[in-house]
Amino acid sequence: MTERFRLAFIGADHPHGFGWRQTLSHFEDQLTMTAIVPGFGGATASLEETLSDVPRFATVEELIAHGQFDGAVVCLPNDENPGVLVQLANAGKHILAEKPAAGSAEDFAPVVSAVESTGVAYQAGYMWRYDPLAERLRRMLADEQFGHLISLEMTFVTSDVRRRGPDHYLFQRDVSGAGFFNWLACHYLDLLQYVTQRAIVSVTARAGQFGATETEVEDGGVAILELEGGAVATFIGGYWIPRWAGESRWCIRGSERWVHWDPTRVGTGGALEIHGPKPQWMAMEETFELPPDETVGYGGQRNVALVRDWLESAREGGRPCRSTPASTHDTLALLDAIYEASSKRQTIDLAR
Repeated sequence: MTERFRLAFIGADHPHGFGWRQTLSHFEDQLTMTAIVPGFGGATASLEETLSDVPRFATVEELIAHGQFDGAVVCLPNDENPGVLVQLANAGKHILAEKPAAGSAEDFAPVVSAVESTGVAYQAGYMWRYDPLAERLRRMLADEQFGHLISLEMTFVTSDVRRRGPDHYLFQRDVSGAGFFNWLACHYLDLLQYVTQRAIVSVTARAGQFGATETEVEDGGVAILELEGGAVATFIGGYWIPRWAGESRWCIRGSERWVHWDPTRVGTGGALEIHGPKPQWMAMEETFELPPDETVGYGGQRNVALVRDWLESAREGGRPCRSTPASTHDTLALLDAIYEASSKRQTIDLAR
């Protein structure tokens, strides 16, 4: 593929739609927007004026029949996403799907089959797989720098339900299927599997409504995950902050060292506080910080790297990106297990 990649954008007014298009602006020399399917009842409130003349299609069926495009960024609600992704794959179009891509693993299974059978390039919007410090943690674990891995602690807390309002589609069960774990916890639960490269063998969880605003879906909760090899991972988070804000952090502990990861530390692009052994009475202490990421767009430089990987995959005949149909399915299956464990008030065995 030597000419500029022809891109369709599906879901203009998605909560991350404008941010995705800002990210795509970094690739003006490599791609061109040739089609838009607004979705969301035809809403285009967030659509840039520079894209107002791009051909629009009311449905994906019309897009496939009459549009000129090589691939699509798909930002639609969970109840629509899987069917659209299958249509695109069967039409031979490359796919960049905003996470979580579906409401359940069962709903997403046809997408796995369609992408695998057609060989189109696939990427999911799990941008944290492209974070430089997450990649460093992955290497540390692969190099066994932690010694015997003991525990991983993850926290992700963000703005409460009132910021968007309980009538938003994210909180409607018939549209989204689920709540906080599906929409936001999925980022770190997906990253956990990428960073550790270990299977999750059992899940205990409590998902529900803990905040003051009633919703049809959970606003957060806690999960305890047993990893292959015996380490335990915990996640706690929710829509619990009474303003537009967020808090997130990780701690990884092993027999030989422990590391605190602050992905959003003010004034940095993320920081690692590394605590190690004390040979010859001198303790190993180090803080490693990245410079601030001032890249315009959703997710900053992480998402730029994600899009770049996808475009290269499309040019190279669909070789796997860091997110694959299988990894997306695995994350959804883990979310399903969390919901099941919470509903049944019991540990769910995932050993395979």
